[in-house]
Amino acid sequence: MTPEMTVGDLIDLLSGCDRDAPVRQAMNPFFPMAHRLAQVMQSVDETGRTVVYLAEDRDENTQLGHLPPEVAVVLAWQGPVQAPPRRSRRSAGHK
Repeated sequence: MTPEMTVGDLIDLLSGCDRDAPVRQAMNPFFPMAHRLAQVMQSVDETGRTVVYLAEDRDENTQLGHLPPEVAVVLAWQGPVQAPPRRSRRSAGHK
């Protein structure tokens, strides 16, 4: 099992980002979509451990659409897509 990301890890990762950039959440590796974050909520899980949740809003515009393909590739949610090889075309009168 991989260790969970902590709030400190998230702060460290965010510290290198543009402070004015909007925050989005990538969801569902099988159908990658981008979602707008609206809330940060701290609670306690069933074991009594403090957990912080990043949540989307209930607004219908929270889901922004498909995740950019380059993001899904970096997340290893999909492989790089390459154009199929080109085949030579046949002319109309030849078989």
